[in-house]
Amino acid sequence: MSNSDNILKQIAPYRWRIPVDYQAGMRVPGEIIASERMIPQIINDKAASQVANVATMPGIVGASMAMPDIHWGYGFPIGGVAAFDLDEGVISPGGVGYDINCGVTLLKSKLTASEIRKDIPSLVDALFAEVPCGVGSEGSIRLNNKSMNAVLERGARWLIEQGLASNDDLELMEEKGCLTNGDASLLSKRAKERALKQLGTLGSGNHFLEIQVVEEIFDKTAADAFGLFKGQTVVMIHSGSRGLGHQVCDDSLKKMQDAVRRYGLELPDRQLACTPIKSREGEEYLSAMKCAANFAWANRLAMVGLIRSVFNDFYRKSILNPDLSMLWDVCHNIAKIENFEIEGKNRALCVHRKGATRSVGPGDASLPPKYRHIGQPVLIPGDMGRASYVLVGTEEARRTSFSSACHGAGRVLSRKAAVRATKNTNIRHSLAKRGIVVRSQGKWTLNEEVPEAYKDVDDVVEAVHGAGISLKVARLKPMGTVKG
Repeated sequence: MSNSDNILKQIAPYRWRIPVDYQAGMRVPGEIIASERMIPQIINDKAASQVANVATMPGIVGASMAMPDIHWGYGFPIGGVAAFDLDEGVISPGGVGYDINCGVTLLKSKLTASEIRKDIPSLVDALFAEVPCGVGSEGSIRLNNKSMNAVLERGARWLIEQGLASNDDLELMEEKGCLTNGDASLLSKRAKERALKQLGTLGSGNHFLEIQVVEEIFDKTAADAFGLFKGQTVVMIHSGSRGLGHQVCDDSLKKMQDAVRRYGLELPDRQLACTPIKSREGEEYLSAMKCAANFAWANRLAMVGLIRSVFNDFYRKSILNPDLSMLWDVCHNIAKIENFEIEGKNRALCVHRKGATRSVGPGDASLPPKYRHIGQPVLIPGDMGRASYVLVGTEEARRTSFSSACHGAGRVLSRKAAVRATKNTNIRHSLAKRGIVVRSQGKWTLNEEVPEAYKDVDDVVEAVHGAGISLKVARLKPMGTVKG
């Protein structure tokens, strides 16, 4: 894709289209949600060309979409959304990503930031000691083959059965923490081996655990429904399926390359390797992906238990009561069968969200009763130096983006480029001067994840808010961060 001004045509505020005749083989147009000032960077990143490539895939419906945090990814762009007809469409591991069900949990407390500000360094140290993080980190919950299969097929429910979490938590997780009909026997021995000691671990890269303060409320009605108030202390977890999800994706891609040839699929990029949804390979990938997603939900909920223990132990002799309760848990990298009205007809579609978040509006039956009148909480993690957001889903998203919104800030520098740019900078010291306490495991993690490596999350959120596909509720400012 060249740098021509004709690549993207603005069709509405914050909406840009790649016309269907832009590239040979496009079956639907491309559509990107972004502000005008974000467009040059999106074009230069060349991720828009991946939006056009996805538009050529069999059975795609509506448009090949991308959110404002779009950047280059494997096959599909990160920030990509694509829905496929169940009969004629395909399913692609590249449309889900390697970190299956990378997602976010947000815990709310009764504590105010002013009450615990002096405790942040000690709390961060305690969390860093209690929640395993970094490459190869191991958790305290040890699984055998039998219990591993149970986690893969039952997800967060397994933790409830072991007395490690409560049913109240499940009600506040997307899909109640489990996609049904996952078949653990489809996963390779290597995939399971990689996860035997990883339940309840944070991981590395852009994953984090963060103590935050609710800095600003934009929608008091929604904030009240979610139990948020200005000055409140909250805790955010950003993590996924660890080595297991990566292995499931890797194993599946090898099978998909053969399936592309077997089914005679013509694709502009081999990284788009896919198979018909209703093929043996498609059904097996969907089932294996569900297992990886279930492990991720169990993984985050296990960390919730560790975080609650840290806070409860820290304030055991204090008059303060942390009372950390689940606000919501949402996944970012997943493919799910969902129903949408297309040209006046209700159709079941396979919706790929890769670096995108579900954004369901008011009245949806999938939401718990306490949120059904207001819409789904949409959790958007930012970088460790700026902010994160709570948004709320909308009916507009159902009509125009397959009930999807952005998933974070979106990288603008690769990890290697970020290290090169900051190798002589003391990132921990510079964040401390801004009042943010940081602990990390990896030697170069803070350099790789420096705020300047990301788009400004304020700009990204403003775009989805302006497009009406998810509306601002609260801005969360970091106080203390744990990185791998």
